[in-house]
Amino acid sequence: MRFEFGLRPVTPRQYCRDKVVASGSSFYYSFLFLSRPKREAITAFYAFCREVDDVADECREPHVARAKLDWWRSELDRLYAGQPSHPISLAMVPAIAAYPIAREQLEEVIDGMAMDLEQTRYADFRALHLYCHRVAGIVGEVAAGIFGASSRATMEYAAQLGLALQLTNIIRDVGEDAQRGRIYLPLDELAAHGVNEADLLQARATTNFGTLMEFQYQRTVTAYEQAYALLPDSDRKAQRPGLIMAAIYRALLDEIRAAGYPVLGSRIALPPTRKLWLAAKTWLTA
Repeated sequence: MRFEFGLRPVTPRQYCRDKVVASGSSFYYSFLFLSRPKREAITAFYAFCREVDDVADECREPHVARAKLDWWRSELDRLYAGQPSHPISLAMVPAIAAYPIAREQLEEVIDGMAMDLEQTRYADFRALHLYCHRVAGIVGEVAAGIFGASSRATMEYAAQLGLALQLTNIIRDVGEDAQRGRIYLPLDELAAHGVNEADLLQARATTNFGTLMEFQYQRTVTAYEQAYALLPDSDRKAQRPGLIMAAIYRALLDEIRAAGYPVLGSRIALPPTRKLWLAAKTWLTA
């Protein structure tokens, strides 16, 4: 089956590949070394995550965004009933047949994206943790299942790694999120470090802001270390794609820290050549 997008017809698989590449995400580099079936499954799943995330980020009218997310909930019903209609859903058909991808997991990812429509502040880390679990921890669990997880400990590792990756995203995107009126850093931690919401919204990089970000950095490093400790040696090779993501994001996190946390006014990113080098090194040494 082919669909017309722009001037050229694309297959569901190509639609998903284009979605992943266009996102510019480092996840792309972790897919390169997978077998074709696993690569196509994780690409379709990640395209689904990007699609519903774009709804929350790009729809200016909340009621329109809610309607689109509700459509995706209905599309999940159709997907698991064998009657999908969207290119991403069509690409996911072989994935849900071959790998342990539960409908409830995909529903929870949508729930996480829906939180962005209702909530722009988080009182404390406990509240933020729920958001991170839905938009990243569940993603980690689904990905680990596709890569090949043989124990519950591996799924716990994947959820914890998802948390670490999302905390890295939050640190990187403080300025961009503030421009959208969103603050993911817990409000009680802002208060404890003497940082006001206005400092973030007006991009004022105070000395206190640097101290706050160092606190976020240390917690995120701990999250990575806790994730690594949970991964059984027996599943280490199977989970190399996740370890590639961890290597790339840890390097990014350290770059942000080394630069003095300039995240209110700029976005730090690793060059593609370095990402590819980290991916190859991790694949060969993990």
